[in-house]
Amino acid sequence: MAGQTVSMKEPACLIENDNDGKLRVVRSALGILDQIDQHVVVVSVVGLYRTGKSYLMNKLAGKKKGFALGATIQSKTKGIWMWCVPHPEKRDHTLVLLDTEGLGDVEKGDEKNDNWIFSLAVLLSSTLVYNSTGTIDNNALEKLHYVTELTEHIKVKSNQRDGEESSEYLRYFPSFVWTVRDFTLTLEVDGRPITANEYLENALKLRTGHSKKDQAYNLPRSCLRNYFSPRWCFVFERPASGDKMRRMEELTDADLEPAFVEQAKEFCDHVFNEAKTKTLKQGLKVTGRLLGNLAETYVSAIRSGQIPCLDNAVLALAQIENSGAIERARAKYQKGMADWVAFPTETQEELSEVHAVMEKEAVAIFINNSFKDEDQKYQLELMKVVQEEYEKICERNYKESQKACESKIQCIFAPLEEKIRDGSYMTPGGYKEYCNDLKLATSEYRSEGGRGVKAEEVLKEYLGRKASIGEAILSADQSLTEAEQRAEGDIGHHEYALHDLRSKQKGRHLSGRIEPWRSSWLSRRG
Repeated sequence: MAGQTVSMKEPACLIENDNDGKLRVVRSALGILDQIDQHVVVVSVVGLYRTGKSYLMNKLAGKKKGFALGATIQSKTKGIWMWCVPHPEKRDHTLVLLDTEGLGDVEKGDEKNDNWIFSLAVLLSSTLVYNSTGTIDNNALEKLHYVTELTEHIKVKSNQRDGEESSEYLRYFPSFVWTVRDFTLTLEVDGRPITANEYLENALKLRTGHSKKDQAYNLPRSCLRNYFSPRWCFVFERPASGDKMRRMEELTDADLEPAFVEQAKEFCDHVFNEAKTKTLKQGLKVTGRLLGNLAETYVSAIRSGQIPCLDNAVLALAQIENSGAIERARAKYQKGMADWVAFPTETQEELSEVHAVMEKEAVAIFINNSFKDEDQKYQLELMKVVQEEYEKICERNYKESQKACESKIQCIFAPLEEKIRDGSYMTPGGYKEYCNDLKLATSEYRSEGGRGVKAEEVLKEYLGRKASIGEAILSADQSLTEAEQRAEGDIGHHEYALHDLRSKQKGRHLSGRIEPWRSSWLSRRG
């Protein structure tokens, strides 16, 4: 599946010098690289200033303009500039072109800065293009003294001592392409035609002597042979006459020398087909985001006075990438739970099921973005993070349920509360009425949806608070009923005795009026 990439309309500065002269990574450029999760082929071009480096990079980008060419003797490129474009040949790859500040700029005159720029180009690229003019002779190789100082600026292992394991560099350094501009010689040796590659290898032959002069002669050649493989060479004739050279950005291929156009095409075809994906130790392939973090790691080491180390860079990338992967997985989990969970959930099982699905998706996101998590240290950290998020969601679910239940109780039990306040239940038989009202309200509450996981717990708490009120109503009911019964019993006995006496006194003619009186008394009692 194709990863995400970007296609920049023009180059952007990746590494620059701050006000103190120290190198720093430009944040906006890191933002661009962070969007690229495709693997990257990184081609850096280095060389002395005003040798036409930027023209080659524009050709690789498929553009006439972009990297500043300049028409004067002043160097136009400062720091390292970056141009990211979809790779024209490798599917699902992004081609990252890095154009470096011209080395040996007499105006800047900062040899230390030049060494770090050269070293960073080596560290970041999968193919390093060294651009020069004229021929590959001893003078040209002496100007490439930066390569002889690479071991002073780059380490493969953190515990590496000076002079040790130079063969390790060969395994992890980029492939090397020497481009020779304005080449006027005939490619032949002893009258035999040779290729440009053979021309380069012939120039890198070592002398057998052991004198200081021989050692000085062999040093740059030995370094190139020991540090870079495979190696290629391309030679270019002068593209146009002097007047046209000042207007290179305006010219089409038809305006240039046909041989130069063909040579430039061969060079571009070679880079498109031979330049490999940027790879770290243990075969770890680099994405745009990783490249940005790698640049930041190396520049941070340089700023702190340390020597960039390939081993340490991998460890630093693991920390950066896996921490970022955890955060992306956390964000995925949080968004998934927010999208699928409606608070409060009716049951805890409902919430748990959504959690299980979102946890699985979060782990998948982490694994897809993790980097060298061999002991699953960071994945275990992710599980802890997800569990903490789940506990927060459970707590919110409880609180939302509590709030919903209390609101429903307040609404449904409001009539009962009103009758309690106005004393409606403080009458004989009031307790039975209270119990009926309480039962009806409870039934209505339980039939309501949207109560959540604390539905019964909140109801139980409410009913618990009403227990003492119920007892008070029952006690009042019993007292009032007993008192009424006693009072009504006393009145009934007194009035019956009185009428009985009158009946005896007045004779039997009153006996016919007793039943109507009893009816009247019973009526009053009712």
